[in-house]
Amino acid sequence: MLPAAGPSPAQTCGAVLVTAVLLQSVCVAVTFLYFTNELKQLRDTYSKSGVACLTGEEMGNFLQNLDLSEGEDREADPCWQVKWHLGKLIKKMMARSYEENISAVNGDRALTLSHTDGQPPATRIAAHLTGNSNRRSSLSPRIDSLPRRGNGQKISNWESSRKGHSFLYNVELRNGELVIPQTGFYYIYSQTYFRFRENENEDSSLLAQIRNPKQLVQYVYKLTNYPEPILLMKSARTSCWSKKAEYGLYSIYQGGVFQLKREDRIFVSVSNGDIVDMDKEASFFGAFMIG
Repeated sequence: MLPAAGPSPAQTCGAVLVTAVLLQSVCVAVTFLYFTNELKQLRDTYSKSGVACLTGEEMGNFLQNLDLSEGEDREADPCWQVKWHLGKLIKKMMARSYEENISAVNGDRALTLSHTDGQPPATRIAAHLTGNSNRRSSLSPRIDSLPRRGNGQKISNWESSRKGHSFLYNVELRNGELVIPQTGFYYIYSQTYFRFRENENEDSSLLAQIRNPKQLVQYVYKLTNYPEPILLMKSARTSCWSKKAEYGLYSIYQGGVFQLKREDRIFVSVSNGDIVDMDKEASFFGAFMIG
């Protein structure tokens, strides 16, 4: 009986090679898994730190202290440059949005106030009327039978065209009355020029009557829905011409601020209309809106 033979040298060498290959494969696999896990952890850490630069409570605090952060040393912080530029952009956009919202609110408020009387605001509301010495009849005598009347004689024939200094901007003139187009506060003014010139051919009794002291009065009235005109202003002075005087000159000016409503009308009347001189530089009447 022959003894059992052991593994041959070739078999032993093949087993060693197989074992070595298996060990090398295991080491490569373990190394691959290790480095893959490390790279994943590094990537997650970097991603989280990068997002943290722009989100969370840290970014909110950075925006609040943006101006203070500018003077500090941030070279060691890789996120600072990104956060600084982003913070500046956010603040700029917020300021622009705030200004646009404020402008829109103010525009809507002005538009609402201007439409409270149902009339859009006019770009300019003003009028300046001057006297016209070429017109013979510039005064309307007082007629007591009219339902609307006032003291004195209304000046009805003002010069309203663009001749000389007269003009009308978004204001209508009707029978010597300025029609108010929009509710608001207006400055109203008027001046009347009284001139007496003695005529040698006049009757002596008439001259004596004219020379008697007289009250020269100028009235500014407002017409509304009320049956009677409302007196806004009145100015007066007493005149007395000497017998030796060739002529006498007096002027009365008055002005003031009043609140007027749409469709109100204002006019001027005077006493002693027979001695009113409608010189365009001396007798005038006007108004303009101030708010």
